[in-house]
Amino acid sequence: MGKDSLDGFVINGPSFVTIGRTEEELASAIRGTKARIAFYGSTPAYRQVLEMHGWGEAQDELNRLSKQGRWDDMADVITDEMLHEFSVVGTPAEVGPKLVAKVGQVYERITFYSGYDAEPSLWAELLAATK
Repeated sequence: MGKDSLDGFVINGPSFVTIGRTEEELASAIRGTKARIAFYGSTPAYRQVLEMHGWGEAQDELNRLSKQGRWDDMADVITDEMLHEFSVVGTPAEVGPKLVAKVGQVYERITFYSGYDAEPSLWAELLAATK
């Protein structure tokens, strides 16, 4: 194996997924994912990620809210555009192929990452939809 070779390594990456079968499940998942994105975005180390998309000012607001302990308000800073940039959103059957299209050329293994409670069968459906 040469120093520039990835032989023997598996590229694994976490991906935010926001899934639900019903409007209620999806609304809960969206709120949870926005809260998780907001948590990360409040950290100065993630400012460059937000700036890359033109959302640097959101980091200032998220950081300010975190220092005030206003964790519940932080998800409101995350727009739907931000949500869809950082997560794949929809039913498990919709998200599976979208996720593969988004990261399948980079990752050999995908880790589903969520910031909300979901029925275990949703994850099995999503897994089946990624194959």
